[in-house]
Amino acid sequence: EPSLYNVKAIIIMDNDGRRLVAKYYQQPFPSIKEEKLFEKNLFSKTHRTNGEIIMLDFFTCVYRSSVDLYFYVIGSLQENELILVSVLNCLFDSLNHMLRKNVEKRTLVENLDAVFQTLDEICDNGIILESDPMVVAQRVSVRSEDLPLGEQTVASVLQSAKEQIKWSLLK
Repeated sequence: EPSLYNVKAIIIMDNDGRRLVAKYYQQPFPSIKEEKLFEKNLFSKTHRTNGEIIMLDFFTCVYRSSVDLYFYVIGSLQENELILVSVLNCLFDSLNHMLRKNVEKRTLVENLDAVFQTLDEICDNGIILESDPMVVAQRVSVRSEDLPLGEQTVASVLQSAKEQIKWSLLK
């Protein structure tokens, strides 16, 4: 039966199999204990392989590793793997762009707010909203006006001032 609810979970774990980020949609597991058991089983099956897809416990799981992180997108057993891979690639590429190609545990933990915003931009309650990583990164990225003045470059301050002058002249 076709459905918009393609994604059951998005999980990011470290290289020891510990959960860093996990969002489950439509409650595929009744308790956190069962979620952790599933994650432990998933990590044990995937951390030493070079594959990209696994069928596990009535779920289709696509995954990717980077430095000291493992990224997982989980769907139902009947879900199209290409759709799940597009979500996985969007997640990884968005984070790669936002974290300035430094996708590792330390930077991910330091930017958890941006990671959760990225997940929310990509998927809402299991429905895929966006699969273009540049669009997601643009929506989530911090605007220069929101940064303290000390963290802005002179060029960005001048550009911001030019834009403000232009808008005031147009009014």
